[in-house]
Amino acid sequence: MEIKALLDSLVLTYNRTEFIETDPISVPHAFSRKEDMEIAGFLSATLGWGNRKAILKSARQLMAWMDNQPFDFVMHASEQELKPLEKFVYRTFNGADCLFFIHALRNIYSQHQGLEAVFTHGFRQNGEIKTAIGYFRYIFFSIPYPARTNKHVASPMEGSSAKRLNMFLRWMVRSDEQKIDFGLWKQIPMGALKIPLDVHSGSVARLLGLLNRKQNDWKAVELLTQKLREFDPEDPIKYDFALFGAGVNKLLR
Repeated sequence: MEIKALLDSLVLTYNRTEFIETDPISVPHAFSRKEDMEIAGFLSATLGWGNRKAILKSARQLMAWMDNQPFDFVMHASEQELKPLEKFVYRTFNGADCLFFIHALRNIYSQHQGLEAVFTHGFRQNGEIKTAIGYFRYIFFSIPYPARTNKHVASPMEGSSAKRLNMFLRWMVRSDEQKIDFGLWKQIPMGALKIPLDVHSGSVARLLGLLNRKQNDWKAVELLTQKLREFDPEDPIKYDFALFGAGVNKLLR
């Protein structure tokens, strides 16, 4: 109960507008159209590793190259309008990856009713986020793709923690009074979400005795999420704010 009280207090500290100004979720917060928020969120989450200032700079540059209308750009950009994206680079994510992502998203929205429909269809197969991600990945790569791009969409079936996809799902599914996460998708319950496990949240979880597994893999995601469900079965992933915030700000040692 002491750990729960600590985490609950940290959620109150970090589940706030002031904290997200420097977080990638601030990028989709610049939009009001559902599809714009989804696409901006997915692309920003995809870039979500490394220095947060660098992530924000690259994500906002990408939005600018998409005329700050990501859905219209994805659906209607001509080959000439797509050409500037060839120059996009963020760490190992380059122009070839970026162009494929646009084509894959166009296919998802034109042939599969959008990102929400794809993830929801996968989730309904057995009520598991792992299956939802696996099905999304299957649809995403159902058109010809560069072999190098495969690594930029994580596969929990292969043991990956899928941190960035779990983070994106948190943004789209979670909803609370603070309105940091968007709560746009209503067919996946918050209680089914998985923790976006990274080096910060993992280190704090281990320090608190919530996670004993050394690797940050899918098994660790499942173990930690199950522990967090003991604290709040309906909204366990709210503790992502606590674990990540405490880790990135080095509050616990």
